[in-house]
Formats: sequence, structure tokens, C-alpha cells
Amino acid sequence: MTTCPGIDLHAHTTASDGTYSPTELVDAAADLGLAALAVTDHDTLAGLPEAIAAANARGLELIAGVELSVEDEDGRCHLLGYGLPPDDAQIQETLTVVREKRNARNVRIMQRVRDLGLPITWDDVLRHAGDAGEVIARPHFAAALMEFGVVASIKEGFDKYLGTGKPLYFHKDGLTTSAAIALLHKAGAVAVVAHPGLSKWSDPALLEQRLARLKEHGLDGVEAYYNKHSTPQTHDYLAIADRLSLLVTGGSDFHGAAKVDVFLGDVYEGLPTPAEILIPLKAAIQAAGLRRD
Repeated sequence: MTTCPGIDLHAHTTASDGTYSPTELVDAAADLGLAALAVTDHDTLAGLPEAIAAANARGLELIAGVELSVEDEDGRCHLLGYGLPPDDAQIQETLTVVREKRNARNVRIMQRVRDLGLPITWDDVLRHAGDAGEVIARPHFAAALMEFGVVASIKEGFDKYLGTGKPLYFHKDGLTTSAAIALLHKAGAVAVVAHPGLSKWSDPALLEQRLARLKEHGLDGVEAYYNKHSTPQTHDYLAIADRLSLLVTGGSDFHGAAKVDVFLGDVYEGLPTPAEILIPLKAAIQAAGLRRD
């Protein structure tokens, strides 16, 4: 990847299912020369205080974020929240409930592991989670399976066992999309649909209809730039955002060793997200914060 000034607004740490600590992630972003980084762990804000301190020490702009799994009558998707105050009591309380539902799913996964006679234990999964603590996720199961030679990679773990429809897959109850958007807004954050190209609405016509419906519930933006979006998809999604007057964001969805083919700062055609999109995003975050106050 060619290093150049830019930003990455979608990255995970050991607070959820990434393999870099918040400090390690910030250091990697600063070493790449990124102008800004968003930490968007799944269902937790636990990594943000350390990431903010590390970013201040390195002179890197840090956007406090989160990634939520949401669902409505149209189906499931992921929602990114940007501009979150890490100490917001209501969002912390809601995320605690979401994590409890995730933990209930983990219990079902472990029961199925035992039923299938797979050679891993809960302690093995916890060991691979490391500092995650609050969020034990499917990549930690996949890492345990890889350690014991059941699969050769995290990807194979998902392909054979943990992906949708596979033997260790169980649906996780989460927030409705409208409730998640309202929660983020109440906390003074903005709400953005993550990686639409990975969803069942990847077709531009379907996506535009979907985003238009979500905008009625307050949706602020769409992650048009994304590591796995093709160039034509990116152009289509940028055009949709323009027609619907939605913010544009972009990120790599970096997880470290949990996704070995995804690199920090590699968002679009080998480059980071264009830094200029940070200006309207920060303006929207500021406006959301003023509404909260």
C-alpha cells in the first residue's frame, strides 16, 4: 500500500475482536501517516479512553466510535456511531444489555462445540480474547479452532463453522435500526450504515431505497469507501450519498490478525479514505453534540 495522508474511520481493537490493543492500533495509524483514525469496536466503548490518550501522545486525531449490529423489517446490518462520549451513561447501559445478548449466544455456541466434539473449551476461547473481556466474539472461537488444528485460518473457521448458516452460527438479538439511530443521536453521535457492499442491499437501486427509508429515521451517512467495495460500487454509493444528502465515511474494517487480508489504511484502491470527508463528518458530530447539550 502506498502511504499518503488520509484517514481510516473503521478499525477494531482488543476491546472487542481486534488483535491490536488501542495503543498499538493508534501507533500503527500514526506510523502510517494517517491524519485521523476512528476506533469502532463492537458493542463497547471500553477501548476509547486508552485510544484517546495514545492519540493525544502521537498527535493523531481520534474519532470515538462504535459498531452495532442492528435489525428491522428489512433485515440485519451494521451501524457505525461516530463522536461518542465514552462516559455516556445511557449508551453504556444499552451496550451492557447488547453484550449480555452476545454472551447468551456464546453459551449456545459452546454447547454446540461440545455436541460436535470439537477440541476447544471456553478457557481456550477466553485466552484468545485476551484483553477483550467485555466482548467475546466469533473470531475468538475461530482462533481457538485454529490453535487446535481444526481449521487452518480464521477465515476457514468462519467458512466451515461460524459463518451464517454454518454449524456454530446462532443469530444474535440486537437493537432495531431506528432504536440504534435514536440512541446514537441522544448521545450526541452520528449514525452511519457500515459496508453496504457486504449486505443484501449491495445493488445500488436496492441500497438507495434502503438508505432513503433509514434517513426517515434519522440516518446520517453511509460508509461508501470500504476495503471490500469494488471501484464501481464505490462510485455508485458515493452518487447515492450525494442524491440523498448523506454523509460519506470510509474505513478498512481493520482487525489485525483476525482478518489477515485487511490492512489498516487500505480503504480504496490501496489508499486511505480521502481526508476531506472528515470536515463534514466533524461538523455533523459537532451539531449532534450541540443537540445533546
